[in-house]
Amino acid sequence: MRITIIAGARPNFIKIAPIIDAIKVSIIGGIDISYRLVHTGQHYDKNMSESFFKQLGIPVPNVNLECGGGTQAEQTANIMIKFECELMENPTDLVVVVGDVTSTMACTIVAKKLNIKVAHVEAGIRSGDITMPEEINRIVTDSLSDYFFTTSRKASENLLKQGVDSKRIFFVGNTMIDTLIKQRTKFIQPEIWNLVGLEEKNYIVLTLHRPANVDGEYKLKELLEEIEKQSRGLNIIFPVHPRTAKKLTEIGFTCPNMYFVEPLSYLEFNYLVEKAKCIITDSGGITEETTVLGIPCITLRDSTERPETVTVGTNELIGTDPSAIAPCMNILFSDKWKKGDIPELWDGKTSKRIIDALINLSV
Repeated sequence: MRITIIAGARPNFIKIAPIIDAIKVSIIGGIDISYRLVHTGQHYDKNMSESFFKQLGIPVPNVNLECGGGTQAEQTANIMIKFECELMENPTDLVVVVGDVTSTMACTIVAKKLNIKVAHVEAGIRSGDITMPEEINRIVTDSLSDYFFTTSRKASENLLKQGVDSKRIFFVGNTMIDTLIKQRTKFIQPEIWNLVGLEEKNYIVLTLHRPANVDGEYKLKELLEEIEKQSRGLNIIFPVHPRTAKKLTEIGFTCPNMYFVEPLSYLEFNYLVEKAKCIITDSGGITEETTVLGIPCITLRDSTERPETVTVGTNELIGTDPSAIAPCMNILFSDKWKKGDIPELWDGKTSKRIIDALINLSV
């Protein structure tokens, strides 16, 4: 069985790394399976250097389609044109897409138009917010895919409600957690640790990048001012997303205990997360990692496609109103934050379950 694996952004590579590991194990075991790794180039990330691939044990992609830049429509079209050429030149039996970025949707459409089967890893998750580009990507991808690998029973239920045959749905767990568990002993202390003099459980990690939080000048400033006000003087480490950096420059925001740093590598960032007092974020993926690491997480969003991080894990979804921050921080500093648990099948063995299922399907 020939598999083409698609990745378009750094989180995608984190999710596919253990899948490639599982394929290699199957090859060693004598299984007739091979893969080709296609990087669409959707996101340019200066931290995606050779060291990134080496740290996570990811092979350098077989090809980079270099489809970065442009509007979402332009990027989608560019990916589709170049991926069609890629598939024509390198035939495959199955295309594996992960997550919910533009590349996931675009490559799914191309594969299906060429009558190639598609497996969607992290299928079925829904935020219910159709204004999110990611939600549109999820819906389109799941309407076309042949096989669905889900991170939770809730995601599987979403697919069943959509009319997907239960025989094509596989509840396997979370490949991002496979990587987290494998790499946890290899986390790297970032330079900011000693520069600021950070101490374990005595600082806050902040990330913001969603338009609802950063595109409005006053909203971003209000959020940052309230976070600083409720921080009890703890240092706040803020790895700044490029879109957020631009807004920070425009509003000229400064804060004595808030440190704006360049985006960190995977191993450095998770070193900070694991030792933090809490995380304040609007990212979905980070809420999964904090849940497994047992770190309190406050999510500044009105909805989440990962409800298990709230119902089972350490995450609290509080919306985007700055006034909601104080009550949460009071609970945090009173040491009354929920302990949380690890969601079902988030055990580091998800990728093996995926590859075993694909092998069985091909027999």
